[in-house]
Amino acid sequence: MVIRDYRKEDFPKVEELWKQTGIYTFERGDTSEIILQCTDLGGKFLVMEDPVTGNLAGTSWMSYDGRRIHLHHFAIQPSLQKKGLGRILTEESLKYARDKNCPVKLEVHSKNLAAVNLYKSLGFTAFEDYDVYIILNP
Repeated sequence: MVIRDYRKEDFPKVEELWKQTGIYTFERGDTSEIILQCTDLGGKFLVMEDPVTGNLAGTSWMSYDGRRIHLHHFAIQPSLQKKGLGRILTEESLKYARDKNCPVKLEVHSKNLAAVNLYKSLGFTAFEDYDVYIILNP
């Protein structure tokens, strides 16, 4: 597997991967243009790709707000999960945060135990009694 920066032509494969992993909904407004806007503002979007087939194995989208990195849209192809690829992609993502010298924030569903255990093993800690609120259409 190779890990590289996102290219605009990756979006159809990215969108398909997100649908397969259940993290994509049209209402969230996750488009290729938004990804490029985010990277132009200092964020980073990594894709993990099989160099032989060109298939995407994973994505890691990191937004930068000037003081921290928000890791989101982290996905590994379902058929490739539990093979260590999530750890490899997370470690590569953390290199970007180290280069920025910023803390990393992420959100993960508490029932996604594989992801929770991965993040904990890499040093992430949960905020206790912390709820996340969002307005999708302000």
